[in-house]
Amino acid sequence: MRKLTQRRAVDYTSTVVRYVQGLIKLKGGPAPSLAIVAAATFSSMSYEKRLTVARKATSLTAHLCDKVQKVLVQSDTHSNSEKSPCAAADYGRASERIQEFADHSTVATADGDINSGIHEMKLAENLANLVEESSHMDERRPKSRMELKRSLELRIKKRVKEQYINGKFRNLMAKVISNPETLQDAYDCIRLNSNINIAFNDDNTSFDSIAKELCCGSFDVNANTFSISKKGAREEVLVLPNINLRVIQEAIRIVLEVVYKPDFSKISHGYRSGRGHSTALKYISKEISNPDWWFTLLINKKLDACILGKLITVMEDKVEDPSLYAMIQSMFNANVLNLEFGGFPKGHGLPQEGVLSPILMNIYLNQFDHEFYRLSMKYEALSPSLHSDQKSQSKLRSWFRRHLKGNDLGCAGEESFSIRVHSCRFMDEIFFSVAGSKDAALDFKSEVLNYLQKSLHLDVDDRAELLSCQMPHGIRFLGTLVRRNVRESPATRAVHKLKEKVALFGLQKEEAWNAGTVSIGKKWLGHGLKKVKESEIKHLADCRSVLSQISHFRKSGMETDHWYKHLLKIWMEDVKAKAAESEDAILSKYVAEPALPQELRNSFDEFQRQVKTYVSSETTSTLSLLPSAASSTESVIITVIIAPVNAIKKRLLRYGLTTSEGYPHTSSFLILQDNDQIIDWFSGIVRRWLRLYAECDNFNEVKLLISNIVRKSCIRTLAAKYRVHETEIEKCFDTELSRIPSTQEIEQEMVNETSDAQSYDNDEALTYGISYSGLCLLSLARMVSESRPCNCFVNGCMAPAPSVYTLHVMEGQKFPGWKTGFSSCIHPSLNRRRLGLCKQHLKDLYLGHISLQSINFGVWK
Repeated sequence: MRKLTQRRAVDYTSTVVRYVQGLIKLKGGPAPSLAIVAAATFSSMSYEKRLTVARKATSLTAHLCDKVQKVLVQSDTHSNSEKSPCAAADYGRASERIQEFADHSTVATADGDINSGIHEMKLAENLANLVEESSHMDERRPKSRMELKRSLELRIKKRVKEQYINGKFRNLMAKVISNPETLQDAYDCIRLNSNINIAFNDDNTSFDSIAKELCCGSFDVNANTFSISKKGAREEVLVLPNINLRVIQEAIRIVLEVVYKPDFSKISHGYRSGRGHSTALKYISKEISNPDWWFTLLINKKLDACILGKLITVMEDKVEDPSLYAMIQSMFNANVLNLEFGGFPKGHGLPQEGVLSPILMNIYLNQFDHEFYRLSMKYEALSPSLHSDQKSQSKLRSWFRRHLKGNDLGCAGEESFSIRVHSCRFMDEIFFSVAGSKDAALDFKSEVLNYLQKSLHLDVDDRAELLSCQMPHGIRFLGTLVRRNVRESPATRAVHKLKEKVALFGLQKEEAWNAGTVSIGKKWLGHGLKKVKESEIKHLADCRSVLSQISHFRKSGMETDHWYKHLLKIWMEDVKAKAAESEDAILSKYVAEPALPQELRNSFDEFQRQVKTYVSSETTSTLSLLPSAASSTESVIITVIIAPVNAIKKRLLRYGLTTSEGYPHTSSFLILQDNDQIIDWFSGIVRRWLRLYAECDNFNEVKLLISNIVRKSCIRTLAAKYRVHETEIEKCFDTELSRIPSTQEIEQEMVNETSDAQSYDNDEALTYGISYSGLCLLSLARMVSESRPCNCFVNGCMAPAPSVYTLHVMEGQKFPGWKTGFSSCIHPSLNRRRLGLCKQHLKDLYLGHISLQSINFGVWK
């Protein structure tokens, strides 16, 4: 019995030691600190997940340690002399292993031998302190700017929650928005959006006077705005807020988000925490199964009194605050709300998109989101059934069950729906799909149009077509192409791969044939020129040759080269070779090939014909030749997202990065800027493309553009700046050019971007207007001197600007447009607008860390 007890003690001890060693060792090596090892082991997780895992590990290990201590203390009461030598040896080794673990712990150490009292070691307490030590380490870790922004918004959220009285939020303007602390937090949020360290207080800003004006209702909105107009026949005016009004708008935005965020629908992906462009496209490609029809609606409507009145009526259901609505009405009267349905893509950081625009638009269109669920229930659950065997199952109950389970495709009752409708909305861009008959899809579309036009008073383009999902050209949504493709079976992919290899082999042989015949033709040219020169030398001339016979046609004084060219021209007219594509084709077709043996030419022609026949043959006929092909030829139709490569190439040409033939070109706008700024601009394109198109089905084409166009255009711009060869630039700027990865480095770059990103930094609600901001083009206007000083135009930045830049609007307003990584639809009034930027914020603007919304264009009026 004693031996069994001692054996259990050793087993428990081994279990604990193995578990602890797995926690504190990284690939076999012990670390000096439990907290550091835990952080290294769980570095790929967020802090909240690491904390949860650490707590579970601590609880389990402490439980095991308690059992070990109880068993060892019980066995310690027996005489050590009664232990067998084997058990004593195991017992000693186990105690040494536990003591070794205690020596590695930084939390506490154990004193004494295990036989004299293992209960004094307090192993469970050491492991329990892991969470506390990790928490202290997290306090020392600096927070990212989006984590700071979230913490500021949570402070305002607490103040808003205190105003929830009798089912409504009351006195938000007087109690929350006009609070100086709220205004300071809102200002800090603006500074964080501008990538400014809020640890350094801005002594020039005080919000006590603004708070008093808001409380008294005497804040003048018109006096805190400025306007920019476009020069030309068609006048377009853009009204923007100054920093004081912008802070108030930011405070109102955060307050309204706290109030209405819980009520937003699941189909809404714009300006939502945990949702965005990527989740919208992922929902369409992964969650919508087997659609038959789809369409998008183009909404175009500027905010007017009718829409504003309906919006305020909707808001009054949850918020009772006349002073808040009066402030919103004042902003509308001053044309500074900048709320427009359609017109330009939302969330791209454009200056004409107001601070309050996204939250107000979501509140207004949330009515449509709820109307869509009513239509979904009508068409899916209440429509007449097409199958008689569905009587035993309630379609309405299945519809509710599916929506309660988050639209799960595998939930019960999925097969009972003869019609399925789906919708995905990102701000004012709305996507619909229908699985069912065309008549049902047309009726559904008609009801959607009727609600948007008559109930929400929005202008909708009636020409939006109902497209079949089987059409090859797909449908445009969120600047990308959504298309249904056939996912090939392994056998089909093998056949296509073999076809590509055969086609490549045939092309290589054709290129080798052409190169050989061209070489023969060039030798023929050289031999002809040699004979012409010999005919001019008397002792080498052959009187019986053709050259001697036609020499009398040669004009007096004609040079040898001129005479030879004249003879070639006559020869080309004789063989009718002027229609040839190039000089190489003439030499190959009319000189070399006729001189080759007929059998050789026939053999090569037959080889090329067989290659073309095989490549152009049907896949099904080729599959029949494969063994057991019938078992692996099943194909599945899937929805894929396609990056607009052709549109990207057009933008590259428009921005001067390529020639009309598609070759890399020097950017003349950037050539006067610093080396780092030039490389940052090109690196900004790559970063945006990796973020936008990493999940696209044709991402390989984008990678080719990065390595073949963007990188080479950057090298040529630097080479033109220094007037040296491109190879010298690659050697001198090898480290800097690593920020623009080659094709082989792109995958590693994507992994690094993913691992470095924090969870808050990927929250598209916090980074709205920043994460998908397009790259703009700036040219150097002048250097700043002491006689003409200039500070940075970015909101909240007081640093001096060493240079002044000119903003170039390269694309006119067009909606909807393709998502290309460049800034589209910038307001025309900002074209050639000059702005001062410090070096840090110029880099941030190029790399996509800030957007044009962070720039105060009213500094110079």
